[in-house]
Amino acid sequence: MPAPCNLVVLISGSGGNLQALIDGIQAGTIPARISAVLCNRADAYGLQRAQAAGIASQVLDHKDFDGREAFDAALMQAIDAYEPHLVVLAGFMRILTPDFVRHYHGRLLNIHPSLLPKYKGLNTHQRALDAGDSEHGCSVHFVTEELDGGPLVVQSRIAVQTDDSATSLAQRVHAQEHVIYPLAVTWFAADRLRLSAQGAMLDGQLLPASGQLV
Repeated sequence: MPAPCNLVVLISGSGGNLQALIDGIQAGTIPARISAVLCNRADAYGLQRAQAAGIASQVLDHKDFDGREAFDAALMQAIDAYEPHLVVLAGFMRILTPDFVRHYHGRLLNIHPSLLPKYKGLNTHQRALDAGDSEHGCSVHFVTEELDGGPLVVQSRIAVQTDDSATSLAQRVHAQEHVIYPLAVTWFAADRLRLSAQGAMLDGQLLPASGQLV
């Protein structure tokens, strides 16, 4: 059997998507292993999730570095020590430098809480409510130098309810994130998903601009 896909996961907060990946790996549905969890906040709850799963973790506080370039250079060095096949951004709240993104071209995935290309950046749930949208959701995409703008892999859509708040909407979107992120990582780990010059490819076929809908 081939060796499982080696992942490094980057987090900044509670680590809900990290836990979804840990659960999928432990259940045998994701043919991968997480060799390390790296975090830019020492108080992030996701570090406890990593510890509970027996995964190595490391904190690199961005405030300890003289600028974004210096932090990203140190982060790349820390990641590369684990020789990952795939780097997974799981609520990593940092805008990455072009050098970082180019270094991991084709092996850097992110999940974003909106139906991209709508609502790049922050406060996506409130922005969807303010716009009167009837649907909202989340997207997994390959990371490129354009913020939240890389080729889409998979999206999940949910209906916006008349009594939704940003909090209730976020809770339902998070539940979908925990479905589609393990799915995308599974595709990559099984050598079904890759990034080509044309866009995201699944099983040798170019995915539509909106990615696969789940």
